[in-house]
Amino acid sequence: MRFPEFYASRRRPVISVEVYPPKPESSQEGFRKVISRLVSLRPDFLTVTYGAFGSAQVRTVEIAEMIRREFSIECACHLTCVGATPADIERILGGIRTAGIENIVALRGDPPQGQESFAPPPGGYRHAIDLVGHIRRAGGFGVAVAAYTEKHPEAPDAAADLQRFREKVDAGADIAITQLFYDNRHYWNFVERARALGIGIPIVPGILPILSLRQVKRITGMCGASVPGRLLEMLDAAGSDEEAALEVGVRHAVAQAWDLLIHGAPGVHFYVLNKSWHMVRILEGLRPLLAELDSRGGTALPPPPAPAQVPRR
Repeated sequence: MRFPEFYASRRRPVISVEVYPPKPESSQEGFRKVISRLVSLRPDFLTVTYGAFGSAQVRTVEIAEMIRREFSIECACHLTCVGATPADIERILGGIRTAGIENIVALRGDPPQGQESFAPPPGGYRHAIDLVGHIRRAGGFGVAVAAYTEKHPEAPDAAADLQRFREKVDAGADIAITQLFYDNRHYWNFVERARALGIGIPIVPGILPILSLRQVKRITGMCGASVPGRLLEMLDAAGSDEEAALEVGVRHAVAQAWDLLIHGAPGVHFYVLNKSWHMVRILEGLRPLLAELDSRGGTALPPPPAPAQVPRR
């Protein structure tokens, strides 16, 4: 099933999760246990990214194929422009097709470790737009692209970033998955501006559940996302108490996702960082809403009382 089919005929919001290939020296059995636990939560599909800064590219297809074969769930492969010529892209697409995988998340990719800025190899693609076009010409795949609710860190301004997003859509993207954000107003403002430009594809909000204050500061510092003051205060109050910080993160993720879904977001994509224990609690918190939306055929529900740290639309 390709991306458009997931979102075109949904009775309830589409739930997806992102994992990355484990390090070669790490426990493969441990990774399989994480995948088993995630699959038991009944997401609609998984996506498999590269390792940090483009490492482990060759293992992405291998891992996605293993998940699809052993756990009988649809998987999408991430594919980037990093270090790849058009001939390399064509070869990788052949491997993805042979593995029976029908969906690709097409990204420019981060600069390889040790490089401050992105530089394509000779003859390679500089932008995700070119990669999307290549995949479309090859045919046979659903294509997702990235969207930045608070603009890409390298974009000069939000208007320029939105225009680049439109170009990716025009090149053939079926859906978009946003970068993480913690204030839902950023998502809705982005969707409104995209619709005003005539962009009609599903724009799926991406959520990274918070595990600690250090984690959220490090990751938002890299991608340029902001953190609401109230949420920072609660994480500061948790201090070095990991359980308290996790509780703040889980509650925020549940409330943030619930708020998005009752206002009509097409689904939620969770960046799970190859962990499953917090996702069990988050999806348990969302299960009543998902069940009710399913029974009503996707019609919106009135919002529940929201925690103070979750900004309203």
